[in-house]
Parts: sequence; C-alpha cells; structure tokens
Amino acid sequence: MKILLVDDDTFLRDMYAIKFIECGHDVTSAPHAAEALRLLETSDDFDLLLVDMIMPGMTGVELMSEIRQVLPATKMKFIVLSNQGQDQDVDEATAVGAIGYIIKAQSVPSEVVKKVEEIMGNIK
Repeated sequence: MKILLVDDDTFLRDMYAIKFIECGHDVTSAPHAAEALRLLETSDDFDLLLVDMIMPGMTGVELMSEIRQVLPATKMKFIVLSNQGQDQDVDEATAVGAIGYIIKAQSVPSEVVKKVEEIMGNIK
C-alpha cells in the first residue's frame, strides 16, 4: 500500500512511518497540508492519505476537502489518525470522505497499522 502520512508532530509521524514500512508499506511523509498538496502535484498515485485533524495552516478536514477539489478523480482513500475524537470531528471527517477514523491515544502504532490494513482491506 502506498501511503501519504500527514502529521505535524515529527516524532509521531516518524514512528508511524517506521511501523508501516516495517509491515511492507511504501510511506511518504509530510509535516503539514501544504507539503502534502505539493507532493500530490507531482504524484497522486497514493492508495491512502493518513492524516491528523489538527495541524497548522490547514486542518485534516480542510486538506481532504482540498484534495477532493483539486483531484476529483483520485482513487486515494482517506483515514484520519488523530487525538481529536469527538462525534463532531468524526462526522466532519466522514462528510468529506474519510473511510476511517483512528484515535491515536487508543492504539499503539502496531495496532494502528492493523486497523488501517483492516479498513483498507474491507473496501477492496
């Protein structure tokens, strides 16, 4: 699976990237939405956008909405990985196309990988 991982927390971004790579996935990381959009200008062949909700400049919901506008034909799926877990947060993410919502504090990184693989496996 080719993943674009967007999170402003360097430690968490690197930790999740390592876990996904250890499980055989191809991971490209971005520290914020603007960098993710720049990466998508050169290559939009990602299977998955794994995105945090709260980031400087643009939220995860805003990033997903922007991607839908600039790449309307993308086959990339969206999963939120965040500590924001209120019903409103989940509803907003789902409304812009998120197929999954994982709370960071409720899962260790290896469990996050398994949950993402399950979600992605269920849509194929």
